[in-house]
Amino acid sequence: MTQEKTTNITWHHGKITREDRVGLMKQKGVTVWLTGLSGAGKSTIAVELEHALLDNGHQAYILDGDNIRHGLNKNLGFSPEDRSENIRRIGEVARLFTDANIVTITAFISPYREDRERARALQKDGEFVEVYVKCPIEVCEKRDTKGLYKKARSGEVKEFTGISAPYEEPLKPEITIDTSIATVEESTRRILGYLEDKGHIKFA
Repeated sequence: MTQEKTTNITWHHGKITREDRVGLMKQKGVTVWLTGLSGAGKSTIAVELEHALLDNGHQAYILDGDNIRHGLNKNLGFSPEDRSENIRRIGEVARLFTDANIVTITAFISPYREDRERARALQKDGEFVEVYVKCPIEVCEKRDTKGLYKKARSGEVKEFTGISAPYEEPLKPEITIDTSIATVEESTRRILGYLEDKGHIKFA
């Protein structure tokens, strides 16, 4: 757990409320948390989902694992402690984006249940949608254009999830998608349907 070092701080509220944003944007902010092994299809689904949302007039943004490590989390490695801190920071950013009434799409391996549940706890009920992007590891390896699995098996890449580091499957995700069976389009429609059913978005 990260120790809080700041003191004498107060949360400042603006004139615009969450309800104001909902009325203006015709959507309800939510975090769609995609989790799964490397190569399972998280980023691919995230890109398609964001495009579909914006194409239908909704505001959405992707927080992608590699992209975040270029800036906000560039000082973190892949040790268990750094992985947890990586997800803690993303959880806080996702909370802010959701409060801004954005459909926030995160695409992170996020291998530890405790870290994902901590991110969920930051949000209000119904505003954190865990999507388990499930895929057999042998299929993930076949899709691996970067050769990371091969490097992990040879020992060249350390702390690699699924090979030399654990992945804890979600116990009760809102959505489970097996990408060895479902196409990207089918996976995207599944998530969109869930968001519409729960009142986060509405298609004309």
